[in-house]
Amino acid sequence: MQSDNIRTSKSIQQQTGRTFHLATRLLPERIRHPTYVMYAFFRVADEVVDQPDGPPPNVKHERLEEIREAALGNRDPAELPDGEVLAAFQQLREAHDIQDEEVNVFVDAMEMDIAQARYETFEDLREYMRGSAVAVGNMMTMVMDPPQADTALPHAQALAEAFQLSNFLRDVREDIHDYGRVYLPQETLERHGVTEEQLARAEVDEGFRAVMQEELARTEDLYREGVAGIRYLPDDCQFAVLLSAVLYAEHHRLIRSRGYDVLTETPDLTRRRRLWLLARTWWHWRRNGDPEATFYAVSAVSERAPGAAPTGRTSHGQPTWRG
Repeated sequence: MQSDNIRTSKSIQQQTGRTFHLATRLLPERIRHPTYVMYAFFRVADEVVDQPDGPPPNVKHERLEEIREAALGNRDPAELPDGEVLAAFQQLREAHDIQDEEVNVFVDAMEMDIAQARYETFEDLREYMRGSAVAVGNMMTMVMDPPQADTALPHAQALAEAFQLSNFLRDVREDIHDYGRVYLPQETLERHGVTEEQLARAEVDEGFRAVMQEELARTEDLYREGVAGIRYLPDDCQFAVLLSAVLYAEHHRLIRSRGYDVLTETPDLTRRRRLWLLARTWWHWRRNGDPEATFYAVSAVSERAPGAAPTGRTSHGQPTWRG
């Protein structure tokens, strides 16, 4: 992979993904450089649809199809904007044998964002996340190439979903005001009597707090499933993935500390807080070397939801994956 393409991809991550960039820097070089490239590729596609005043939908669809063809090796990236990123991803896909299906479902999800802005049920939202989150987890796992890939993969998928759901819960205000999207399941809003007009007016009441509590709990179940599989990743990748989980889940602490108000302001981790979490996670990691023990000692997610049965492991302590 050409060094110029790596530098371009790294620059995109530095500018648009501060939380993920901190954890990426801790990966070994053989994984770190491909991660820069993947993140840049995802951002290039994402920015096609995340333009409130951008081109009409048909132009966005055409642009995504061009990105798809370049990523799959069916078009010369040099002909397109962001050619350096697309060329680097094309090389990465071939080097790590990333399946065409993963590229296709990812681009399909980006195309869904053009036309679909609501999800009736969580299962509907999960279908969207098959491309926007699970495909990302699958590609990262292919690049890391863990010795027990079949065991690691379902956990990686759960963790990818958890990361995206944390972003959705953090970004409710931005999504509805800037993009006209609502990623909170409609059935959850209806169950607690919350309307979209209320979201747009930034009215935080007991109903909205109940919506957030329910969706945070759902997301934290996925963190428990995801973190249980970090032990199956290569040894030199485990801490970086663990830190990513700690950092993304920290938004839950911010949300709760604000009384679940994500409508008047978007919670944001400060640089000081990120570095503090890095130091604290490293200290616990060096002390016990156990990803799950470290996560629960540091993160905003409890080992077990209050009053809930254990999730993520059988009675014999082996990780499981819930559909």
